[in-house]
Amino acid sequence: MASAPLSESSHPRTFRENTYVYPVLSRRSNGISVGINLNPDKACNFDCIYCQVDRTKTPQELFVGLAKLLDELQAVLTGLLPGGALWNEPEFAPLSAEKKRVNDIAFSGDGEPTTFRNFSQVVREAVRVKEALGFPATKIVIISNATGFDRPDVRDGLRFLDAHQGEIWAKLDAGTPDYFKLIDHTDFPYERVLANILACAKERPTVIQSCFMKVRGAGPAPDEIAAYTGRLKEIGAQGGTVKLVQVYTVARNPAYSIVSSLEDAEVDAIAAEVRRVTGLATASYYGHVAEGLGLMGAEPAKA
Repeated sequence: MASAPLSESSHPRTFRENTYVYPVLSRRSNGISVGINLNPDKACNFDCIYCQVDRTKTPQELFVGLAKLLDELQAVLTGLLPGGALWNEPEFAPLSAEKKRVNDIAFSGDGEPTTFRNFSQVVREAVRVKEALGFPATKIVIISNATGFDRPDVRDGLRFLDAHQGEIWAKLDAGTPDYFKLIDHTDFPYERVLANILACAKERPTVIQSCFMKVRGAGPAPDEIAAYTGRLKEIGAQGGTVKLVQVYTVARNPAYSIVSSLEDAEVDAIAAEVRRVTGLATASYYGHVAEGLGLMGAEPAKA
């Protein structure tokens, strides 16, 4: 059964009868991103207040069947080859010509992909499938909160991707531990996240993805942004390479109703401050989500 046309304002992690593989129209990819969900159980070691995953709903699948995942990936990519059948289907047909391209294959989904036990194996298999189908230049993007970057299996997978069009997008939503806990709502040590991002950026150019928002109507304070830009500057000073900083705000309904989007000018102001302080390449991505649209309630319980 066909779904609604793809939209940047809606990223359902479902596609027809698939369990693990889902195409989305991504504002940050500027085209089609083929998502791979390694967390169908919705397990995550963060509980970000802006997350789009509705964890009040019981997951339909608790485990990843690798053979089925690869079959789904092959079917979706086959349909999205130039002239492929999917481009004429209702989800894709309304898209503008410049959006009708597969920009990347992204490990993201309903949780943190680097917690997957056989991470290195699955990224190797995904590369095998995409290269066999004629997508050798298509990026494999790991969208991650960086908590698993110190796992040996994950390090092995990332190093493999270095030679196969891999790109790492590491989450950094805060400049201070207190703001980190407010936004990402986790007991995972902030200092360990910073250390993992630095280690990753020392091995390869890394994209930093930073979501800023209003919480109870207020955006991040100037002191918080100053601390955040300082963290970015430290990465370079300690030998890491940041390829791009993505400064974005919520564009889809968040987990909790206390969250709403920054104004476009507020996003641009943070991006401008990043460029001024660090000199790094920076991109802005906007959203227009009002307060009160939380999927899971007013606000999270105390961590």
